[in-house]
Amino acid sequence: MKRTITLQFILIVIITVISTLALAIMAFYRSFTDEIRDDLKSYAGVVMSAGVFASDKIISADNMRVTLTDSAGVVIYDTGSAEGRDFSGRHEIKKAMDKGEGFSVSHIKHDNNNMFYYTKQLEDGNILRVGKRTDSRLNMLYNSIPQIFFIVLFMAAASSVLAYFLTKTLIKPLEGMAEDINAGKEVNVYKELEPFAEMIKQQHEDILKNANMRQEFTANVSHELKTPLTSISGYAELIENGMATEADGVRFAGEIHKSSKRLLTLIDDIIRLSELDVMDRNVDMEDVDIYDIAYNCVSMLQLSAERHNVTIEMSGKRNIVHANKEMMEELVYNLCDNAIRYNKAGGTVNVSVDSVVDENGQNRVILDVKDTGIGISKEHQERIFERFYRVDKSRSKSTGGTGLGLAIVKHIVAQHHISMELESEKGKGTEIKVIF
Repeated sequence: MKRTITLQFILIVIITVISTLALAIMAFYRSFTDEIRDDLKSYAGVVMSAGVFASDKIISADNMRVTLTDSAGVVIYDTGSAEGRDFSGRHEIKKAMDKGEGFSVSHIKHDNNNMFYYTKQLEDGNILRVGKRTDSRLNMLYNSIPQIFFIVLFMAAASSVLAYFLTKTLIKPLEGMAEDINAGKEVNVYKELEPFAEMIKQQHEDILKNANMRQEFTANVSHELKTPLTSISGYAELIENGMATEADGVRFAGEIHKSSKRLLTLIDDIIRLSELDVMDRNVDMEDVDIYDIAYNCVSMLQLSAERHNVTIEMSGKRNIVHANKEMMEELVYNLCDNAIRYNKAGGTVNVSVDSVVDENGQNRVILDVKDTGIGISKEHQERIFERFYRVDKSRSKSTGGTGLGLAIVKHIVAQHHISMELESEKGKGTEIKVIF
């Protein structure tokens, strides 16, 4: 990375130097052109002020050419020996005929130089032309190549040293973070890099958190699967070795069946939770009647409620929400099933669906599941939606709970961008509201 940044820095410097020099030469040439024009105009004034144009009277400086034509553009006198030639087609002569004076630049191909001309129409109609030979822009650029080369070489060497130290300074905070991502404020990070550093640190913390959650989840899954499997294996071994009487065999078979059902339920919940983990957040949505879903769920759980000596009731009215129907069925089922399992003998579960208008004038549909069960103490309320977390582990196992129901509910709520509220008091019951 350091090498790449250094090379890019040097390349930028070289391109900048060459571009700057080229633009400077072009700007100089333009200024140079203006200066030559003024010189030629002054020289023409000197020639005109002499008042004579005989060949032995016109003063011609080095690289200067003086031409005198008649009003038709035919050369009367020329220091370049062009007497008698017709220059009426020359650009600078035409300008003098039309506007009284002219200026032009001609390129001399054989020596790659330029010829600058200034023309002035005299009072008698004749035209005076003075010219000067100079280097062209290409010649100037070509002649400057050695100087440009040494300048670029020097700048490349200087920029290499500068780039090394700048790159080292720039990369140092990142290297410090790489060595210890939690160093944070201890590493002298540039102000502009602080959001980037914070983002990297947050991502690192999220990765560690997810890794710990997965590790804990794996350990919990192993433990939860091991318990019913151990029970099944133990009872099966007693029957296999003939250590069970006929009455024991029936009881053992019942325990094996109970553990097998618990195992299958646990596996189903684990698979479903894994599906929710990888499911695209853009789940298929439709308009569904949440009251109808809750009513069907209550009807389906009537038998389970009776087995637990719990009364489950339904109230409310028809309300349409935009959601995934299958997930809503899971959500309502898990909330009601939990309310039944963690209830008291003779307790009740009240399920209601209603709508209210909030302080912002928005219509909110509320699914409310309230029980008179064992309740949840304050210290446990923040954790009950974690996977395999149980407030009362002995009750969970006796009722067949997997500890994953509320974790599934939490996933569904998050994927639908809806909110959930929990109110509970130990020994008095729990109320969970899902607000659409």
